[in-house]
Amino acid sequence: MRKIFLSAILVLATIVSYGQAKVELGLKGGLNLANINREDAQATYESATGYHGGAYALVKVANIGIQPELLYSTRGTQVSFDDISGDFKQEYTYLDIPVMLKLYAVAGLNIQVGPQFGVLLSTDGKISDGNGGTTSISKDSYKNADISAAFGAGWDAPFGVNFTARYILGLTDIDSGSEEAKNRTFQLSLGFRLFKVGS
Repeated sequence: MRKIFLSAILVLATIVSYGQAKVELGLKGGLNLANINREDAQATYESATGYHGGAYALVKVANIGIQPELLYSTRGTQVSFDDISGDFKQEYTYLDIPVMLKLYAVAGLNIQVGPQFGVLLSTDGKISDGNGGTTSISKDSYKNADISAAFGAGWDAPFGVNFTARYILGLTDIDSGSEEAKNRTFQLSLGFRLFKVGS
C-alpha cells in the first residue's frame, strides 16, 4: 500500500512538473435531501434532511478533471406507518467515496458523473414492530456496502470556492431482508480549496 501511494505521488508530481495538470486539495460540505426507495404497502416514505462533509482532491488536465472525495454523510427517510400515529425519521450514516469525472465548459462550469461507494457506519430511528408499536433500527438489518451512480453540475469559482449539485442514485439493495430498498439523495455542496499545485 505504501509503495502504491508513493508511486501515485510521484506520477502526480511528474505531471505537474511538466505543466500538464493542476492538482488541488480542499474541504467540502453541505445538505443532503435523502429518501429510501422501498415497496412497502404498510408505510409511506418521504424525504429527510441530512448533511455531508469531508475532503476532496482534484486532478485536472485541460478540460477534464478527476475528483475523488471522502465524505461523512447522513442519509435516510421520514416514514409514517399505517398502524402507528406520527412520523419517524430513519437515519443511516455512511462513509462515502465518490469518484467524479468532471467535464469543464467555460468559466469553471462543469458537469459531473461517476460512481459512489458507501460504507454503512451506523443506523438510527424506529421501525414498526408489527403490533402497533415501534422498535429501534438494527444495523444488522442493512448491508454494509452501498454502490451508487452520481450525476451533477458545478462551478469552480476562480477564488477557490466551488459549488456542486448532485443526484445520487442507489444501485444496490441495502436491506438485508426480503424487502428491497435503495438510497436516493439530492446533494448541495460548498467547497473550499486549501491549496493548488500547477496552472
